[in-house]
Amino acid sequence: MSELNQHWNQVFDNKQGEQLGWFEDDISQTVKFIEQMSLDNPSQIFIPGAGTSQLVDKLYNDGHQLLLNDLSDSALSQLQERLTQDHDRDNDAEYLVQDISQPLAVDANSIDAWIDRAVLHFLLDEHAIQGYFDNLKAAVKQGGYVLLAEFSKQGAKKCAGLDVHQYDLEEMQQRLGEDFQLIAAEAFEFINPFGDSRPYIYGLFIRQ
Repeated sequence: MSELNQHWNQVFDNKQGEQLGWFEDDISQTVKFIEQMSLDNPSQIFIPGAGTSQLVDKLYNDGHQLLLNDLSDSALSQLQERLTQDHDRDNDAEYLVQDISQPLAVDANSIDAWIDRAVLHFLLDEHAIQGYFDNLKAAVKQGGYVLLAEFSKQGAKKCAGLDVHQYDLEEMQQRLGEDFQLIAAEAFEFINPFGDSRPYIYGLFIRQ
């Protein structure tokens, strides 16, 4: 078990819901961008750093096939238990406890939408960031979507006691490469459960 795995397990074991600084009771900002994706139902959706996000319930209820990744097995256990208890549909989501910067056991060109809210910015080492984008490029199919919602250049420099890498659209585009076209973007001020402002940058891309 890695130090980061232990860190995140401790976070999710000791805090729930609004005790988490990134908790979204209102998921409409992210949903607004998902609604701009032309997704069939069901679509294959990959969520890195799924944690215990309320967004998962929405996508699950919409009938999509979900592949839920997190470094914390505790977070995914909580999420799986919630989906099993709260929904009529058989819990056929897949759960992947893995460092998103390491090679993923995901079929190539199989993902219709890659939805990342507040995960990429935790990767600091260039090798780890490159590993993340290698996974993304291997998994997302042509015509598939990528939504990146990360701390902006005007955002906080730390989250959950960890340093973060702040982003702008130019860096997102540069790291994705010319195969991905920006189709929507927005600077967004998220007010966390403690009343603090957290400036984000949202970028929605399509793979051409």
